[in-house]
Amino acid sequence: MTDLSCTVAAGVATITIERPDVLNAFREQTMHELIEAFDRADADPAVGVVVLTGAGDKAFSTGGDVAMEDAFDPAEGRRTARLLIRLAEAVRGTGKPVIAKVRGWCVGGGNELLLLCDFALAAESARFAHTDSMLGNSPIWYGTQLLPKLVGTRRAKEILMLGDTVPAPEAARIGWINRAVPDADLDVVVADWCARLLARSPQALRLTKISLDFDGDLALPSVRHGFETLTHNYGTTEFHEGTTAFLEGRAPEFRSDPDRPTTTGDSS
Repeated sequence: MTDLSCTVAAGVATITIERPDVLNAFREQTMHELIEAFDRADADPAVGVVVLTGAGDKAFSTGGDVAMEDAFDPAEGRRTARLLIRLAEAVRGTGKPVIAKVRGWCVGGGNELLLLCDFALAAESARFAHTDSMLGNSPIWYGTQLLPKLVGTRRAKEILMLGDTVPAPEAARIGWINRAVPDADLDVVVADWCARLLARSPQALRLTKISLDFDGDLALPSVRHGFETLTHNYGTTEFHEGTTAFLEGRAPEFRSDPDRPTTTGDSS
């Protein structure tokens, strides 16, 4: 594997996205390797818990590689959509608890990857955001389906449409993640949760996870529908402006009206 590292120790499989130079953004190779890693962990009788994390302290993941997505056309979008659905099925279909361990930024598709996990534990300095609306994109890869179940529909609309940054303690308060802990304690807390889960009945955990995930599993048609509509967004003026502005480090200009109001984000 080139984009991931995978280790198994004391019943815990740790899957690490090893692309810190691009804030652990994932490309096609990353997605293939994640599917393989989760399938292996699910099949390995020595594994009782899976921990998913990103290399370094700057990011868990910032989602899809924007430079790659900027070149998408509808056909490429559909092919990537099928791969993302396979990845979601691999994560959610793992019959063992999956813990997302978060340091740094967790943004866009990185957040959707986090939502697919069973638990999310973060350092207090971690930051969460869905910036798709700034990229001319839409978080239909389980973002629009699962986030409202955790934080409520109105708060989810605020998060997904405004794109404001949410600090980890606030994300924990509203139910986006399970815990925000002092940065120095994160490894210890994750290890403690792993130990506690390993002490439980594997069969009971699997059956409970399947039952709890049933409602979310019903969202798959919505995801497929969302991807089909999203493919028509690739190559449009707004999508190109959003991705280009991101790559150039500037604010996007989706509207040309000079009289439109300007606002500043407020995550309070």
